[in-house]
Amino acid sequence: MRGLEKTKKGLFARMGGLFAKELDDDFYDGLEETLILADVGVQTAMEMVDELRVRAKEQKIKKAEDAKALLVDIAARMLGQSGPEFSYPMLLLVVGVNGAGKTTTIGRLSNGFQRDGHKVMLAAGDTFRAAAAEQLGLWAERTGAQMVRGKEGGDPAAVVFDAIQAAKARGCDVVICDTAGRLHNRKNLMSELEKIHRVVEREFEGCIKTLLVLDATTGLNGVEQARVFSEIAKVDGIALTKLDGTAKGGVALAVAHEHQLPVWYCGTGEGPEDWTCFDAQAFAKALFE
Repeated sequence: MRGLEKTKKGLFARMGGLFAKELDDDFYDGLEETLILADVGVQTAMEMVDELRVRAKEQKIKKAEDAKALLVDIAARMLGQSGPEFSYPMLLLVVGVNGAGKTTTIGRLSNGFQRDGHKVMLAAGDTFRAAAAEQLGLWAERTGAQMVRGKEGGDPAAVVFDAIQAAKARGCDVVICDTAGRLHNRKNLMSELEKIHRVVEREFEGCIKTLLVLDATTGLNGVEQARVFSEIAKVDGIALTKLDGTAKGGVALAVAHEHQLPVWYCGTGEGPEDWTCFDAQAFAKALFE
């Protein structure tokens, strides 16, 4: 899987030496430490190692190298389903903190939906960040999508409401809503997201999904963001950005397993080709093989 070079050359590179050993306590201790340092998280790392111990014993595996396929299988199962399952018409509410890559994610999604024959409406629901609507407007022009925006500092829920009505009137079967990305511990942002979600549930008839955009370089801080946003916005899936810029790609495992949130998309660069639906099996193999 492209874009995981830093992860593999960083902390996961230690596994090369680990897998040259016998399956003993030193191996399991070293594996657990490596997983934790790669931001897999303490809980997830311990569960992975415990399951590997049990399955290796059951299968009478003695050498660590022979247990690698088991570790890939365990990781893939913890990562959950690969890619999203949508039905149309569909509304996608995109949430996440500033700097995570929400606008770029929305642009890439819009491009993909338009390419697949859908008609896309973008809602510029981040009314507080300077130039947020302008940036989204550039993506709308670039991808051929339509867009609804409001006044700077205005009510984001009102923008989403208008976008839903405009989508109905213009025959758009995909609505993608941007939201403000102020720090996740701000109560006003949480209240704002709750209000938007109420409007969406009341006004939109169709498939409603919430996508949380997480920056992989933030490591386990992404796990906390996933917890907070899940409580407020009923998150359905994750878009993990900037995997190419971190040695801690293990955060995908931590988020997916600890919060039962599937990773739907991953970004591994700046170009359009560096964006793909997430494949749990391919990701696990790229980490450990």
